[in-house]
Amino acid sequence: MDLLQASQRLVPELALKLRSRYRVLQRIFLHQPIGRRSLAQVLGTTERILRADVELFKEQGLIDVGPMGMSVTDTGQSLLADLDKVIRKLDGRRELEQRLSMLLGIARVTVVPGDSEQDEAVGRDIGHAAAQMLQGYIHSPCTVAITGGSTMATLADMMPRAVQPQRVEVLPARGGLGERVELLANTIVSQLADKLGGTYRMFHVPESLSRATVERLSQEPAIQEMADRIRRADIVVHGVGDAVAMARRRQLDETTIAMLQTSGAVAEAFGYYFDAKGNIVYMMNTVGMRLDDLADIAVVIAVAGGRAKGAAIRAATRAYQMDALITDEGAAREILEVISRETLQSM
Repeated sequence: MDLLQASQRLVPELALKLRSRYRVLQRIFLHQPIGRRSLAQVLGTTERILRADVELFKEQGLIDVGPMGMSVTDTGQSLLADLDKVIRKLDGRRELEQRLSMLLGIARVTVVPGDSEQDEAVGRDIGHAAAQMLQGYIHSPCTVAITGGSTMATLADMMPRAVQPQRVEVLPARGGLGERVELLANTIVSQLADKLGGTYRMFHVPESLSRATVERLSQEPAIQEMADRIRRADIVVHGVGDAVAMARRRQLDETTIAMLQTSGAVAEAFGYYFDAKGNIVYMMNTVGMRLDDLADIAVVIAVAGGRAKGAAIRAATRAYQMDALITDEGAAREILEVISRETLQSM
């Protein structure tokens, strides 16, 4: 029995208090700078209940309190990093990560607490975990290709700023969705490159094109050169979406959406739509990263959370190989349920 287990048996309330204070400090970090009232709203509690924890954090030098609100100090951030492994074990997430790693055949799996569908703050936790994962893979020199979307935008926002320039080039993996500019891959690569102290290039090509237009554009030297650079990236970071939800975001016509539903499409990634077994049921005409390019990419990182994404993530893992997955408990437990149903159906 290790010291953690012994402490839990002797002083069970110690583990509860540790989880509670870890969660408060982590939420300050994820939303900094943040005032006490806003923090209370994020945590679903009251300022009075938070007062003792906040005062303790100040006394221990874990947070700074300024006109804009509370921020976690370097000492506090170091403590959060040290406590993460302990909390992961207490919560059972370490075991959950190991099970998913084995069942999905993914070398590295990170599961953050909660469900991003139920708590928006969990989405920032996923972004922070994804930023940490990406940092661990970056080397100099290297090229990172990243898709668009809210999850990738959060990753860029949560990436710590490099203390010195790095030989890292950040590229958009594909064209744009035609949605809010802050969610476009071109916007995200500029923000991520700035944080990493690297360089970036934009790809001014719409994501959805006719086949004839794709063929013509592919013959343009500038487009061809950029597409080749993207396909030779060292690291690819991407999101995984629900098939029908993504089809509607991309404003696909109702006939195509009906076809996706009839074909049993459950997942979307890189403009490809997959059924539960990972078979491609539809693909968009586009210029940029293609599914068969992933086999030659050194590191493929998938980031997605929320219970409703469980089936989509599982389908994507059957369609192509991932080297790392960052998700939340909601999606993780749904993935296990999907795999359990698959096992029963195959018996």
